[in-house]
Amino acid sequence: MNFEGLDPGLAEYAPAMHSALDPVLDAHLNPSLLQNVELDPEGVALEALPVQESVHIMEGVYSELHSVVAEVGVPVSVSHFDLHEEMLWVGSHGGHATSFFGPALERYSSFQVNGSDDIRQIQSLENGILFLTKNNLKYMARGGLIIFDYLLDENEDMHSLLLTDSSTLLVGGLQNHILEIDLNTVQETQKYAVETPGVTIMRQTNRFFFCGHTSGKVSLRDLRTFKVEHEFDAFSGSLSDFDVHGNLLAACGFSSRLTGLACDRFLKVYDLRMMRAITPLQVHVDPAFLRFIPTYTSRLAIISQSGQCQFCEPTGLANPADIFHVNPVGPLLMTFDVSASKQALAFGDSEGCVHLWTDSPEPSFNPYSRETEFALPCLVDSLPPLDWSQDLLPLSLIPVPLTTDTLLSDWPAANSAPAPRRAPPVDAEILRTMKKVGFIGYAPNPRTRLRNQIPYRLKESDSEFDSFSQVTESPVGREEEPHLHMVSKKYRKVTIKYSKLGLEDFDFKHYNKTLFAGLEPHIPNAYCNCMIQVLYFLEPVRCLIQNHLCQKEFCLACELGFLFHMLDLSRGDPCQGNNFLRAFRTIPEASALGLILADSDEASGKGNLARLIQRWNRFILTQLHQDMQELEIPQAYRGAGGSSFCSSGDSVIGQLFSCEMENCSLCRCGSETVRASSTLLFTLSYPDGSKSDKTGKNYDFAQVLKRSICLDQNTQAWCDTCEKYQPTIQTRNIRHLPDILVINCEVNSSKEADFWRMQAEVAFKMAVKKHGGEISKNKEFALADWKELGSPEGVLVCPSIEELKNVWLPFSIRMKMTKNKGLDVCNWTDGDEMQWGPARAEEEHGVCVYDLMATVVHILDSRTGGSLVAHIKVGETYHQRKEGVTHQQWYLFNDFLIEPIDKHEAVQFDMNWKVPAILYYVKRNLNSRYNLNIKNPIEASVLLAEASLARKQRKTHTTFIPLMLNEMPQIGDLVGLDAEFVTLNEEEAELRSDGTKSTIKPSQMSVARITCVRGQGPNEGIPFIDDYISTQEQVVDYLTQYSGIKPGDLDAKISSKHLTTLKSTYLKLRFLIDIGVKFVGHGLQKDFRVINLMVPKDQVLDTVYLFHMPRKRMISLRFLAWYFLDLKIQGETHDSIEDARTALQLYRKYLELSKNGTEPESFHKVLKGLYEKGRKMDWKVPEPEGQTSPKNAAVFSSVLAL
Repeated sequence: MNFEGLDPGLAEYAPAMHSALDPVLDAHLNPSLLQNVELDPEGVALEALPVQESVHIMEGVYSELHSVVAEVGVPVSVSHFDLHEEMLWVGSHGGHATSFFGPALERYSSFQVNGSDDIRQIQSLENGILFLTKNNLKYMARGGLIIFDYLLDENEDMHSLLLTDSSTLLVGGLQNHILEIDLNTVQETQKYAVETPGVTIMRQTNRFFFCGHTSGKVSLRDLRTFKVEHEFDAFSGSLSDFDVHGNLLAACGFSSRLTGLACDRFLKVYDLRMMRAITPLQVHVDPAFLRFIPTYTSRLAIISQSGQCQFCEPTGLANPADIFHVNPVGPLLMTFDVSASKQALAFGDSEGCVHLWTDSPEPSFNPYSRETEFALPCLVDSLPPLDWSQDLLPLSLIPVPLTTDTLLSDWPAANSAPAPRRAPPVDAEILRTMKKVGFIGYAPNPRTRLRNQIPYRLKESDSEFDSFSQVTESPVGREEEPHLHMVSKKYRKVTIKYSKLGLEDFDFKHYNKTLFAGLEPHIPNAYCNCMIQVLYFLEPVRCLIQNHLCQKEFCLACELGFLFHMLDLSRGDPCQGNNFLRAFRTIPEASALGLILADSDEASGKGNLARLIQRWNRFILTQLHQDMQELEIPQAYRGAGGSSFCSSGDSVIGQLFSCEMENCSLCRCGSETVRASSTLLFTLSYPDGSKSDKTGKNYDFAQVLKRSICLDQNTQAWCDTCEKYQPTIQTRNIRHLPDILVINCEVNSSKEADFWRMQAEVAFKMAVKKHGGEISKNKEFALADWKELGSPEGVLVCPSIEELKNVWLPFSIRMKMTKNKGLDVCNWTDGDEMQWGPARAEEEHGVCVYDLMATVVHILDSRTGGSLVAHIKVGETYHQRKEGVTHQQWYLFNDFLIEPIDKHEAVQFDMNWKVPAILYYVKRNLNSRYNLNIKNPIEASVLLAEASLARKQRKTHTTFIPLMLNEMPQIGDLVGLDAEFVTLNEEEAELRSDGTKSTIKPSQMSVARITCVRGQGPNEGIPFIDDYISTQEQVVDYLTQYSGIKPGDLDAKISSKHLTTLKSTYLKLRFLIDIGVKFVGHGLQKDFRVINLMVPKDQVLDTVYLFHMPRKRMISLRFLAWYFLDLKIQGETHDSIEDARTALQLYRKYLELSKNGTEPESFHKVLKGLYEKGRKMDWKVPEPEGQTSPKNAAVFSSVLAL
């Protein structure tokens, strides 16, 4: 450096920096590192690395502060100052990463990143560090744990990466493309083609991406499209390094000479305002690295590989006196980096050493660094053992930290107040049975709690079930997330995270990698999603429901059939049961049974979900049974539903689920009353909780099930002979076995939970004893064992210990009717089947074998109020339709999360967090007993004229002409569609501290108007459907400005519109979808979502996407109509007829401009002109007296000529 003109006290400073240092080994280094290591005899000895303590660091002048060895003898390939903590990261050619803490360069962590390739770039993030090697991108925690490991194509040769925002990364190399990777999903989202291959350096400003190529060029690219905006041909040979600051770009590299490539001592400097080169800067070193170090001025640091460093201004002259020397141990400097604070420089050399140069004695790497976490030292081995049996042992031997602060135990009494815990409420059973004598109440002890012990709840929000299901409270973090330490992640309640785009950018595929459809949970009363999935995967029920169609406006069977149709069409995308739950809320019986939850109760989890879903199970079976008994089917709705399944007074639901029972009541006088009844499901009745039961008595599930079906109990009942209530013996016998056995578990208190837990423990001990030493500790098998399992002669493999834990439920049960009206029930295993032969052969003797098909469980979580999930055994027919394969597999259905599971997981119930609620057993070969053909019950007559619900409508108010018989749409016909909506519930959102809005729950919309116009023929553009949808729910916002719907339009008493029911219009759209028409509209994705329709993608022609360029904004229908059609629409309000017609005209214009899709390049130019015009107009249509449509302009006419 140039010391002239500085303080005379610095005279002794410069020589000290370059003189040989005393050969003393750094105390922080292990002497064993230097064994068998040969260093360059002409270079500086490794012992000379430490800086003498007498060296004085002057403020504002860069000088060496510390040197350390990262990896002896292995060249350093990259260095990087951490942007979040006071750390320096170093990567080696051997694929090893090392981090150093603080200016003293104390070793923090060291780990292997890649076993064969060198580390080429390092980037620090908030939660970890990104390492780039040749064809691998690895994200690791600062301690060395792998967060993700993304393997690129083996043909890739990556050299550079650039973090464009917190979750997006660009990766480039010697190939002719650059990859864009989403760090949240760890997936490649985009691949940009590069005209000049070999991108080795990337930088970014608020205007451009800068890409440095091996050919010596620097290209400037657009931040949104990544298109080349400008290109600088800097060097004829190759590019070494470049940097950007403000409006200046400086580059160094190699030029071509006769003898080959030579290092060019002229730095190329470019002005980014004028996009031209300015006077090159001649330097006095061979530049290999350069960085802008803007402190007071925009000065440049130019580094050569031999260790020379020169500072100069990019627009001035380089002074040879402004050169200082780095003393590398090896012959070459391999890497260089500057800290974010510009106070520190880091150099790495070819012998594995790192040199830190700073401009102050106590530098900081970042302006604002967070604290670094350090591993706590283990003090156990250094402490003497203490014998607690010695009474005189002094407690002072226990080491405690020495502190001068006030201890927490010295809390002053003035700052505290006694707060005794409140007494728990009296048991409801005691209050119910209590009798008062004066002011004293007497009641029998319900024995729900231990004697002289009162449990206290530590949290007011604990649910009723938590009193017996929670594990023992721990003082460490249990209050914040109870149960979370034991509940598997896939069982926790899933929620949708909304962004400003709504659901469009939510990654549902992350939760569901199958082709089956999940159900969205944000709709009110969506707790029944798991039961809807269970009913759907019962093949006879699915076919029966889809064949049903009736005239009732709110028919659960019809709405469930529509929902099943959506589940059939979906290829992994989630569906929503809006219309089904809307009909469910209108049924009085559902409200009377308490099945309709308020939004506040559902969000806070106040309702007991286990009881709720069991009541819902009984209700839905009863309701479907009643709906199927409706025999009066109108002509317009008549289809396969009445003929193929239901021809008598009993419904097929009754045939599937109903069980005929014989109830006998015997009075003490000897009189006996017998009556017949039927039930659709059974409720488990557990043995009495006597003392003998608590000793571990074994009950088979079959015994408890038989006890529940054939009840035998004593109760008070009316006797006609005695003419009064008498103690009677009530018995129930079964006459006929159902095809589907439905069981409500009724685990609603600690007594039932303890019974399940105790029986599971007994069954586990018996299974371990039965298998003996053959039982395995894990689920790993040899390849030969798997082959045996897949062969018909394969032997049974013993289950593992994990598979036997918490299991009491059998996969199959065998039931047989005896001659004396009795019932035999036993657990049925695969071994029994091999012994007795196929179960079907025994059906002639009244024997039925039932296989477990589904279990619905209640997941306990006091944070969210719990949730309901289902384990379902999906049959071969479903896999054949969705995946084209025939096999059976158990799946977990947790709303929109679907994941395959092991079959033992379906019967394992850890009563601390996973409680059984409903069981479904299905008779073997059930599908062969029923007609499983689905015939679409919707006929063309639904499109014919129908009467309006509105009383005041006149023919003069008609806005559409219904289709005639000769106009019935055919496959491929065009139909213009538009829909308008009203708001039922406002959006729930919160404002974050940074000013952004976070959507907690989206607004609930309801369709208010649906319009369909003819897309071809002599009446093209004339609507044939213009239905206003009557609603019984309260509307909070009619959105008149955007929908054109006014208060009163949806009221049958005062409306003058053509008012219909949602079901009537839904059937019209369903018929159009099934016939194969193509819908043309603007923003149809949202329309179909709110209407609750699943439309195949090849039947949707959305002008939003037809006139859209990737990574650009969506364009409104109003602007498109003005630009292309010279139409001014949507002036004061919206009209769905006008919007549907405009969308059809835009589609015709699209076919005209793109030549029916055959000339995409010419149409791309049209879109480019559209976006340029939109940016100039700020996407606003001019007023009538203002600018005219560009259709008449010369620019637009030239575009049309393409």
